[in-house]
Amino acid sequence: MGGRYAIVLAAGQGTRMKSKLYKVLHQVCGKTMVEHVVNQAEAVGFDHISVVVGHGADQVKEAIVGDVSFALQQEQLGTGHAVRCVEPLLKEKQGTTVVLCGDTPLITSQTIQELVDFHEQEASKVTVLTAIAHNPHGYGRMIRDERGEVSKIVEQKDATAKEQAVTEINTGIYCFDNQALFAALKKVNNDNKQGEYYLPDVIGLLKDSGGKVSAYSISSLNETIGVNDRVALAQAEKYMQKRINDYWMTEGVTLIDPETTYISADAILSQDATIYPNVSIKGASHIGEDCIIESGTEIHDSVIEKGVHIRSSYIYNSYVSEGASIGPFAHIRPESTVGKEVKVGNFVELKKAAIKDRSKVSHLTYIGDAAIGEDVNIGCGVVTVNYDGKNKHQTIVHDGAFIGSGSNLVAPVEVGKRAFVAAGSTITNSVDEYSLAIARARQVDKQNYVKKD
Repeated sequence: MGGRYAIVLAAGQGTRMKSKLYKVLHQVCGKTMVEHVVNQAEAVGFDHISVVVGHGADQVKEAIVGDVSFALQQEQLGTGHAVRCVEPLLKEKQGTTVVLCGDTPLITSQTIQELVDFHEQEASKVTVLTAIAHNPHGYGRMIRDERGEVSKIVEQKDATAKEQAVTEINTGIYCFDNQALFAALKKVNNDNKQGEYYLPDVIGLLKDSGGKVSAYSISSLNETIGVNDRVALAQAEKYMQKRINDYWMTEGVTLIDPETTYISADAILSQDATIYPNVSIKGASHIGEDCIIESGTEIHDSVIEKGVHIRSSYIYNSYVSEGASIGPFAHIRPESTVGKEVKVGNFVELKKAAIKDRSKVSHLTYIGDAAIGEDVNIGCGVVTVNYDGKNKHQTIVHDGAFIGSGSNLVAPVEVGKRAFVAAGSTITNSVDEYSLAIARARQVDKQNYVKKD
């Protein structure tokens, strides 16, 4: 039977995107288009995946994490030429090869698997994935003979008026007998308006040589959208977001308004989490059970444990433990850890801070480069003064300490267990455990001062 192989075409620049960024590197729901395609191919379990790169080759390689090989298409001379660039890797292989497009981010592993299974059951030399488009402009047309069998595929630019009226379109995804594919590619010429070597020309060559040509049609044209401009990119984003949101709702997550909820392709949500409108969950974030995420919140690449309540806050690359309360209007910056049942209140900013269980940082406070123990109370307007103009320094506050409002802790400094810092103090020396530190100027009243002329 032979093996199963995949080729992902990702060499085009994408001039219609009008961007400095290469086409397949534009993102859909937080992941590059080519990553979406490669990930779906990986889910099928191919024996080998090859990615054809050209424009921005190094950047495309950096974007793809996985067990794939790369083939360089130095000149972009058409899809047929692109596939031939993989010939050194696959030409000796027996089996089935699927050709995918790096700009079709909505394709699913299920569809790819069904295409391969159909192709092998039919014992075809090539199977084309097709769909019906009410407006087929720009797509290659599937031309069938009088018996309804696939005759050829003709590109929009080369189609006659009659052929342009055909609504069955070529999605650009194919399944080939591997040996037949590379044998036919040697016969493809560039006698067309673009002067390119078209992969669809292989269809006619295989048919003329007596090979069986099949078509596998899918009902959802959306899944095969090829993104060539910003309009199509926005459409793909919308379709992908609906797919992601529908999935999480079927898994037991409440999305109060799915149309205004953004969840990245790599995020994971848990049962009975409730997400309010206008929430963005980005990157590889993980939202635990029974969390409540209110409007105006953005969470980036962070872990939120079960039972956390977040109100209109920003959280980046951080860890929030079970039962914590965040916000409103808190800003948790990278490398911060919030312990169980901690309260981080309104207009509080954390940066590279670790706050242990049950501590409270309720309002108008900056905690940066700090380690805060358990059951600590941080008053309003407290600042850990962590930067001396050249280097960052750490503040350590031990369990049970009380930091009065309006205090500055000038790092490096340490406040001992259950110590008290009086409100309005500027602490420059470490405070022993169980001590009271007062570091402020004595109040002086000038009688009748305001009456002076």
